[in-house]
Amino acid sequence: MTQSDPDRRTGSPAWRAAECAARESYGKLLALLAVRTNDVAAAEDALADAFASALAHWPVAGVPNSPDAWLLTAARRRLVDDARHRQSADRVHDAVAAELGPAIVEGADVSDMPDHRLALMFACTHPAIDAESRAPLMLQAVLGFDARRIAAAFIQSPAAMAQRLVRAKRKIRDARISMEIPELSELPDRLDAVLDAIYVAYTDGWGNPQDATMERQGLTAEAIRLARLVADLAPREPEPLGLLALLLYVDARRTAHRPATGGYIPLTEQDPAAWDDSLIDEAERLLDRAALARTIGRFQLEAAIQSVHAARRRSGVTDWAALVMLYDALWRRTGSDVVATNRAVARAAVDGPATGLADLDAIRAAGRVESYQPFWAARAEMLARLGDRTAAAEAYQRAIGLAADPEVRRFLLDRSQMPRPS
Repeated sequence: MTQSDPDRRTGSPAWRAAECAARESYGKLLALLAVRTNDVAAAEDALADAFASALAHWPVAGVPNSPDAWLLTAARRRLVDDARHRQSADRVHDAVAAELGPAIVEGADVSDMPDHRLALMFACTHPAIDAESRAPLMLQAVLGFDARRIAAAFIQSPAAMAQRLVRAKRKIRDARISMEIPELSELPDRLDAVLDAIYVAYTDGWGNPQDATMERQGLTAEAIRLARLVADLAPREPEPLGLLALLLYVDARRTAHRPATGGYIPLTEQDPAAWDDSLIDEAERLLDRAALARTIGRFQLEAAIQSVHAARRRSGVTDWAALVMLYDALWRRTGSDVVATNRAVARAAVDGPATGLADLDAIRAAGRVESYQPFWAARAEMLARLGDRTAAAEAYQRAIGLAADPEVRRFLLDRSQMPRPS
């Protein structure tokens, strides 16, 4: 690159255009490439090369009218070149080159192109793919997560996760797993991994402390779009409806959770008047539709929990006893320490902090929450309410040290200095 350093900065028009394309169109572009080649890794390499070319050319030639179409054309050319180099050894690549050869017309809009993301996601759920690799593979292929970010979400080492992802992509290529949406009769067996990946994507975006307005909103909006696609694909399946309802309940609280003026406000202290009534109403309708199937699943239970919280906008109070029952049902399904911690908070609201603290002690005895920040924040609050200032201060320090978000750290620091009963 010959352009000056300012042209390479993240604030340049070329960089912003590339960042926007990566955030909003990565999955759609990759799916368009991968569904033709049946090689996710090769499609990823071609798309990465296209983005590198864009950052080299756009600062000099200007950002094209349709950055997405430019990137897709560049990536297709890379795949065609690679296919031509190998075509004498593998006749399959002749067909690949013919399929990918036509260039995208300059000015085309990627929104007018076929959306193969669901086909790519369901390819990642094929029975030939290791079950533990399916959701991580979808996060990388459809949303562009790197192995480190995925490893953090699934509490695994980045090296192990990277190897797992490589093996899964190789399996798709070598087994020639078709990238198409399964028949309706096959959907129920393959939905769980798709829903898990969408949920992880949303929670990662919601809780990401960096670039709260751009990265978080872009990722959460993409997760909601994907959830809508799945719910439309299987309108009689209750769990996709439950997941979409869950995401809408949470998204309705965005501005109350993170005010424009800055800061962090936990759910129990938010002003319900700041919640988005239209999103909550839509979520309620979706949850009612899901209930008609009379088959309760994890995401319906999580959505029901959010519905109880949302009811505070009308009643002015939180039905903590109902939350305890819902968390009981959810924990029986998941065995999750996250669910158990939330249940302990609900129990403390119903039966007092001593009861909640005893539940937290039981969770800690299993030895899996030492690095789970909300556990320590909950423990600190219960200890403070019981008047144990020394133990509360220690727990607050653990929670503050584990909080990646500076706004959460500031909130916990302020909370730790609040006067408590003596």
